[in-house]
Amino acid sequence: MSETMSRRTLLASSGVLAVGAAGAILPGIAFAEPEPEPKPDPGGDAKQTGDQTKSITGTLEPGVPDWYYLPVDVPRGVREIEVVYSYDRPQVPPGAKGNALDIGIFDPAGHQLGNERGFRGWSGGFRDRFTISATEATPGYLPGPVERGRWHIILGPYTVARQGLNYKVDVTLRFGEPGPTFEPDPAPDSAPAKDRGKAWYRGDGHLHTVHSDGRRTPAELAAAARAAGLDFFISTEHNTSSASLQWGEHAGDDLLIVNGEEVTTRSGHWPAWGLPVGKWIDWRYRADAPRAFRRFADDVHDAGGLVVAAHPFAPCFACSWEFSYELADAVEVWNGPWTLDDEAAVITWDGLLRNGKFVPAVGNSDAHNPDQVVALPHNVVLADGLRTRRLLDGFRAGRNWIAESAAVSLTYTATDGRRTAGIGERLRVDTGIEVTLEVTVAGVPGTSVRLLNQNGPQWSQPVDASGSATVRWTTQSRYSTWVRAEVRRPVPTATTPDTMVALTNPIFLG
Repeated sequence: MSETMSRRTLLASSGVLAVGAAGAILPGIAFAEPEPEPKPDPGGDAKQTGDQTKSITGTLEPGVPDWYYLPVDVPRGVREIEVVYSYDRPQVPPGAKGNALDIGIFDPAGHQLGNERGFRGWSGGFRDRFTISATEATPGYLPGPVERGRWHIILGPYTVARQGLNYKVDVTLRFGEPGPTFEPDPAPDSAPAKDRGKAWYRGDGHLHTVHSDGRRTPAELAAAARAAGLDFFISTEHNTSSASLQWGEHAGDDLLIVNGEEVTTRSGHWPAWGLPVGKWIDWRYRADAPRAFRRFADDVHDAGGLVVAAHPFAPCFACSWEFSYELADAVEVWNGPWTLDDEAAVITWDGLLRNGKFVPAVGNSDAHNPDQVVALPHNVVLADGLRTRRLLDGFRAGRNWIAESAAVSLTYTATDGRRTAGIGERLRVDTGIEVTLEVTVAGVPGTSVRLLNQNGPQWSQPVDASGSATVRWTTQSRYSTWVRAEVRRPVPTATTPDTMVALTNPIFLG
C-alpha cells in the first residue's frame, strides 16, 4: 500500500490531520489481523509466519511542525518490526537549508509528551532503518515484545528545503514466535580498582557511540577512555536510553561508566547526567515552552541527576543554548578542540559569575568518531569516591577544573594564613585581610597561567619549557569577590588567537 499526502492537502481537510502531543498526526498504516493457519494439533494455537510490508509516502513543506506521528496498527503474532525510510535531498543555494528528517518510534503505551513507557527508540537522522524484537534491537532502540496495538513512528523534519521534503516509509512486520527475552547488562555503580577515596578523578561527560550518531562501538569508546587515562565517563546518546542497558559488558573495576542522555531539543542540547538505568528524558519542546523544560529538568533532579547546558554557542542549527541557565547545574564552556564558540561560552559564563550567578563550568570532548579525541577536554573533579552520586556531588558544588589532557595537572587554593579554600569553595575572610591565591601546574610547557576576578584578568605568568610552575597573587575580598584560573598556550587555532589548556571554577572570597 502506498499513500501520498502533502501538508497543504492535509491542512485543507481537518478530518485528515489531527494535532497530537507535541506534533501532528499523519495518515497511517493498518495491518490486518492474520488468519490463523491450521496446525496438526487441533488443541494448539495457530500462528501466522512470514512477512508483511506496507509503505506510505508524503510531502512536508517549509514551515511544518517539529514532529509528525505516523500511526501503525500492529496485529497480534508479530515477532519483529522493521522500519526503513528515505527522503529526497534536492540541491539548495549556499546558505539555504537542505532536507534532513529524523526518525524514532513509540509503542502502544503512548507517544504523549513525557510518556516513558511508550518510548521504544530514536536514531535521529543517523540511520535509514531499524528493527525491534523481544530479543534485540538496532542500537538506539529498546528490545522488547512487539505488542498488538497502535504504534507511532515519529518523523522530525530537522530542516526542510524550499522545494519541500518528499519521504517514504516502509514498515515490515515479521510474524512468528518471539525469541528469548532481552536481558539488560548495565554498568556497576563503582570502579573499586580506581577508587582512591576522597580524591580528584578524571572524566569525560559528553560522548557518543553507535547508539546515536557516533561511529565508535561501545567497546571502542571504553578502550579510548582507558587509553586517555580517564577514571570515568558519562554516556550521553542523543534522545535515547538504549546504551544504558549494555554498559556492563564494557565497564570494569578500572572504569566507571555513568548513564546519561543528551536531550537534543530544537532550542539547544542538555546532557542529563547520572540517570538510572533505562531512564529516558523527553526532548520534544522548545525554549518557548519553559514549563516543559522545567518539567523534565525537575525529572532529572528528582532522579538525582544533573542538567548540563551543552556547547551554548555551537554553530550547528538548533545546537546553541536558548533556554534559561536558571535550572542548569553546570554549563559546558569547553566542547572538543578549542574554538571561537568555546571562547564565547567562557565569556558568557564569566558574565554569569559577575552577575552573582554561579553555574559550575565543565568541559567535555563530545567525541563521536575515531578521529575525534576522547578526553579533549575532560573534567578533573574532587569527589569522596569513584561512585556516580559522589561524582555528581562534586560537580554540583563546582569542585572541578577542566584539562586539555591527562598530561596536564593543576592545583589551586586560596589562603589567609589560617584557613584554606579550594576550587568551588568559599574562603570566609574579613574585608582588609590579605588572601594569597596559588596555582601550581605541570605538563604545560610554553603556556601562561592567568588569574581573573570579576574585573577581568589580574595577573599572568609564563610557564617555561619545563612545563611546571607555581603562580601566586595576593588580593583582598573587598577587591575580589571570586578568582578563577586559566592556562593558555599562545598558539592560535583556526578561529582563536590562542588555545585553552586548563580552566578552573572560581574560589569565592568574603
